[in-house]
Amino acid sequence: MADGADDPSVHWVEPRLRAILPLDHFHLSHSLKKVIVSDRFRVTTDTAFADMVALCAAPADDRPTTWINPVIRASYDRLFLLGHAHSVECWLDGELAGGLYGVTLGRAFFGESMVSRARDASKVALAHLVARLRAGGWKLLDCQFITPHLASLGAIEIRQADYLARLYSVLAGGDGAALGAGAGTTGGATGAAAPSPPFVAGDWGALDALGAAAAPDFGAERATGSPPGYVIAQLLTKTS
Repeated sequence: MADGADDPSVHWVEPRLRAILPLDHFHLSHSLKKVIVSDRFRVTTDTAFADMVALCAAPADDRPTTWINPVIRASYDRLFLLGHAHSVECWLDGELAGGLYGVTLGRAFFGESMVSRARDASKVALAHLVARLRAGGWKLLDCQFITPHLASLGAIEIRQADYLARLYSVLAGGDGAALGAGAGTTGGATGAAAPSPPFVAGDWGALDALGAAAAPDFGAERATGSPPGYVIAQLLTKTS
């Protein structure tokens, strides 16, 4: 990350406490479920990646500067072209109202930034992301740093050693379910060697196929790039 949008340098940060959002513990409140099911936002994926990064990098009243500088933006654009980065976009009245983007490695998704220019836009984007990751076989959603906003949606903090243990398990083909369950977890993988590629990859498009099967007429009526809200809500409330 950079110290500011105009900072030409990039710094590498490894937090001692890492935020993750367990994919089977997303907190879908009654109010958020109503917004999702109402399809107030048109949700797409990978249709405006560069615009999403730009929106996340843009200053706002509550955030005069960001950590996304031109070097980072160019790097994400390249990762997107290589198929290693994805975005979820929320549109309202034809305008990009919020969303998120992140980087993938195997069945791990690393959320990089999220933004909201309309009420609930980032929450809806995150809900669609979690549903997509669950449908596609992902096992880890890395949120980097905890915030009250993320915590309200189910994110937790775990120690860096526990995070690495979970990550290495996922990259090696496991699910990491018993690793890094919470901030008080003991043990870890300090000194453990990371698995070598190729990794088992998640299926980004699995949710689209699931949505088409659940709502075959929806795509003909309104091409959104993501299934209708009631499909997302059903997937998020489904227990494994």
